[in-house]
Amino acid sequence: MTQLRIEHRTHFDYKAPIVSSYNEARLTPAWLPRQRVLESTIDISPVTWRSTYRDYWEASVVFFEVLQAHESLTVASSSLVEVIGQPARAERTSWDTLSGPRFQDLLSEYLGLSRVTDPTEEVADFAREAAGRLDPDAAAREICQFLYDEIKYVPGSTTVHTPASEAWAARSGVCQDFAHLAIGALRTIGIPARYVSGYLHPKRTAAIGETVTGESHAWVEWWTGDWYGFDPTNDREVGDHHVIVARAREYRDIPPLTGVVAGSTESLDVSVNITQVE
Repeated sequence: MTQLRIEHRTHFDYKAPIVSSYNEARLTPAWLPRQRVLESTIDISPVTWRSTYRDYWEASVVFFEVLQAHESLTVASSSLVEVIGQPARAERTSWDTLSGPRFQDLLSEYLGLSRVTDPTEEVADFAREAAGRLDPDAAAREICQFLYDEIKYVPGSTTVHTPASEAWAARSGVCQDFAHLAIGALRTIGIPARYVSGYLHPKRTAAIGETVTGESHAWVEWWTGDWYGFDPTNDREVGDHHVIVARAREYRDIPPLTGVVAGSTESLDVSVNITQVE
C-alpha cells in the first residue's frame, strides 16, 4: 500500500483579455476497490461559477465558467491517494467466452474502433498472429511488449489528437499513443480494452517525502474475466504507483482539462509534482 500526494497545476496566459470561457476538469482521482481518495481539492482562479457532476464514464468532473475579463487562468488540483497493487488473478477467460454474445454485448463500447484507435495492418496482423497461438492474456501481454520494443517515447512528437496509425508510422509517441495503439490491437482480436488516464510516480527509488516531477499519464485495461491494468509505455503491469483518474474508450472521452475560450492562448504551463508520503 502506498500513499501519494499529487499536485497538478495548469496555467494559461492569453494574447488578449478573454471575455468568457467554459471549461471542464477531470483531475480528481477515482474511488475504486484498490484506490482510496483521502483528500482532493481543485482551486480555480479566476472563476465565476462552478459545479461538479459525474459523467457517463463515472469520472468526477468540475464544470466552471469565467464570465469576466481575464488575461490568465490557473487550475490547480491537490490529492492524497492511497493505492494498493493489483490482486493476483484467480480466473481468466478463453477466446470462446470473449467471442460469445453475452460479452460482445455487455462490453461492446470497448470493442469498437475509431479514427484514433484504428491500428495499421502491420499492428493488426501481429495481434492476430499472437491470438492464434496464445491465450487472451498472453496475447495481450505480447502485443504490449511488441509496441514497447518498436516505439520510442518522445515527448512532444504527437498531440492528444494524433491517430495511433500516425504514431506507429513515425515509431514515436507518448503515453496516449502507446495506449491507443494497444487498445486498437486488442480490440482487433476481440479483447475489450479501455483507456485509463491518471498519474504515475516515475521514480521507484524515491525516498518517502521526496517530491519528484511527474506528469499526467495514460495506460490500458483489458478484460479477460476481469479488468487488468497494464502500462505499455513502461512495459509493466499497473501497481501501487499508478493513480487512476478516469477510464473510457479513448482520450477524447476523458481529457483532463478542456473548454471553449473566446480568444487564443499565448502560453501554457503545466506542472505535476508527486510525493510518496507513506
